[in-house]
Amino acid sequence: MVLLSAQNIYKIYGEKVVFRDISFTINSEDKVGLIGINGTGKTSFLKQMALVDTPDKGEIVTSNQLEVEYLPQMPEFDDEATVIEQIFRGTSPFMRVLQDYEMTVALIEQNPSDEKLQNKLISLSEKMDAHNAWQVESEAKAILTKLGITNFLQKVKDLSGGGRKKIALAGALIKPCNLLILDEPTNHLDNETIMMLEEILRAKKCAIMMVTHDRYFLDRVTNKIVELDAGNLYTYEGNYSQFLELKAQRDAINARMEDKKHTLYKQELEWIRKGVEARRTKQKARKDRFYELENNLSNRNKDEMSIDLATSRLGKKVVEIKDVNKTIDGKCLLKDFTHIFTRHERIGIIGANGVGKSTLLNLITQKLTPDTGTIEIGDTVKIGYYTQESIGLDNNMRVIDFIKEKASFIERKDGTYTSAGKMLEMFLFTSAMQYTPISKLSGGEKRRLYLLSVLMEDINVLLLDEPTNDLDIQTLQILEDFIENFDGPVIAVSHDRYFLDKIADKLFIFEGEGIVTNSVGNYSDYVAYRQNETTTSLIIKEETLKSGKERLPKKLKFSYLEQKEFETIEEVIAEIEQKIEDVDELMIKNSNDYGKLQELTNEKDALEEQLMEKMDRWEYLTELSEKIAQN
Repeated sequence: MVLLSAQNIYKIYGEKVVFRDISFTINSEDKVGLIGINGTGKTSFLKQMALVDTPDKGEIVTSNQLEVEYLPQMPEFDDEATVIEQIFRGTSPFMRVLQDYEMTVALIEQNPSDEKLQNKLISLSEKMDAHNAWQVESEAKAILTKLGITNFLQKVKDLSGGGRKKIALAGALIKPCNLLILDEPTNHLDNETIMMLEEILRAKKCAIMMVTHDRYFLDRVTNKIVELDAGNLYTYEGNYSQFLELKAQRDAINARMEDKKHTLYKQELEWIRKGVEARRTKQKARKDRFYELENNLSNRNKDEMSIDLATSRLGKKVVEIKDVNKTIDGKCLLKDFTHIFTRHERIGIIGANGVGKSTLLNLITQKLTPDTGTIEIGDTVKIGYYTQESIGLDNNMRVIDFIKEKASFIERKDGTYTSAGKMLEMFLFTSAMQYTPISKLSGGEKRRLYLLSVLMEDINVLLLDEPTNDLDIQTLQILEDFIENFDGPVIAVSHDRYFLDKIADKLFIFEGEGIVTNSVGNYSDYVAYRQNETTTSLIIKEETLKSGKERLPKKLKFSYLEQKEFETIEEVIAEIEQKIEDVDELMIKNSNDYGKLQELTNEKDALEEQLMEKMDRWEYLTELSEKIAQN
C-alpha cells in the first residue's frame, strides 16, 4: 500500500536549492535508508516526509490511513519531566491514559501499601480497557526493557546523553504508526543498544525511513537505499551492501563510457586539427558533434589522490601508562590501567556510555590528571585530538581561511605538497563552498571541517572520540583512508562497528568499575570470540550431561546421492560461472536501462549465492572423499 507520495518537490533555503524536482514514494513494506554527504538536505527531506515541513514547489500526497511518527536528530526534552512522562509525551486521551497508568504502576512499586494508588490503578485499568491500550502498553514495556530503561521516575535532567537518546527512541518506537521516520537514531548509543534497536526495527510492522551513518545498521535493517546528491534523488533496491555493489557496477560502466568518450574526443580532435583547406570542407554536423562532446566530456581524475600525508618523526617512546587510577564524582573509571602504546597500533575503544572511554583520551592529552599512577608522553609526540566537545569555530571566518590558519600547504609522503584548497576538495568542500562563511555550513559540514583542521596539523598520534556521531558515510570513508596511510598510532572511541572493523587491530573493552580488557583483532573478531566462548560453554555443558556410553565409530562412506553429486559438482560449478559471465555482458549492454540493470543485478546475486553454496559443498565432499580414502 502506498502511504506517501512526493511529486516534483523543491526546497530552497535562501539562495541554496536543497533538492529539486524530486519524486519519491513510500510503501507500507519499505525500510528506507537515506544517505548523502552532510549539507545535502537529508534532514530537510526527512521533515518533508514526516509532514513537519512543506515543499516550496510540488506536492505530497498521503494515504487516509497514514500515521507518522518522527524522531528528529535533536529531540526536545522537558528536564523536569520523569522518564515515563517524557516517553509517553502527548496530549491525546490515549497517551494521557498510558502515561497515568505507567506512572501509577511505578509509584505503587515504591509504595505497595498505598490504598489511594491502588484505587487509582483500578480506575486507570478500566480506562485502559476502554481505549484498547493494553497491547501498546505491553509492546512499550518490551521495548523499554530491551533498551535498558527501568527507572521510570528518574528525572530527564539526571540522564546522560545516551540515556536521553534511549528515552527519545523509546517514545518514538512505542507510539502506534505505520510510517516511522528517524534522524540519526544510533548517535550516542553503545553497541549493545544499537544491536537491540536493529532487532526492534527489523520486527516492527510499519514502513521506516531513516538517516544514519552506521553502515552495518543500514545493512541489517533496510531493504531500500536512497541517495541524495546535488539536489537529486537516486533509489536503489536492497540493503547497503547491495547498494554498494550496484553503485560500483554503475560506476564501472560509467567509467568505460567515459573512456570511450575520451577516445572519441581524441579522434575528433585530430580530425578538427587537419589543414585549413580541409577544414573548410568539413561537415557541419560532425563539427557540432565534436563541440558537444567537448562540452559534455567529464574531466574526472582517474587517479584520485589518496590521503598519504607525511608525519613528524616519532621516537621510540610514544605513550606509556602505568597503574593509572581515575575516579570522577565517586565513580571509578580506570583501575590500575597499564599500557605501552607502540608506533603503529590501531586501537578501538568500546563500552557502555559513561564507563570512562573519553576519560582515557583526556588523560592521554593531559586534559585530566590521574589520581594515581603515571602517564609519560614521548618527546617527539604531537597529538591530534578530535573531540565530542564544542569545536568553537569562528562563524565569521571563511572556510578556506580557517584551514589556512592550520597550514596553507601540507607535505605528502613523496615530498610533494598539497594546498589547503585541494585538501578541502578532498573533504567534499567545493571551490564555491571554500569561500563561504562558516556560519552558512550545516552542523555536519562544520564537524567535517573540524576533522580536517585536526588532520591538517603536524601530528603523529591521532585520537578520535566518537567521530562517527556527526560525520556522513563519505567523510568516514575519507577518514578511514587517512588512517590506513597514517604512520602513527590511532586510538578511537566509537560505537560504529563498521568503522572499528575497518581501522582497529586491537580493542580496549571498558567493562565498568574501572576494568578494561584487551581483545586482539577488530570488532567482528571480538564478537566471534565472544560467541565462540558461549558456544564452547554450551557444548561442554551438554557433554557433561550426556551418558558416558561410548559409541562405536561408523565407517565413513558416501551415500548414493553424495556419490552422484561428487561426480558432477565441478561441471555444475563451471556452468554457474559461465552464467555469471553472461550476465556481466548483459549488464554492460543494458547500462542505461536502470530497470533491466536492477533485474540483472538480482539475477547475478542469486547466481553468486548459488556458486558459493556449490563451492562450500564441493569443499565438504572433497574432504570427505579424502577421509574415505584414508579410512
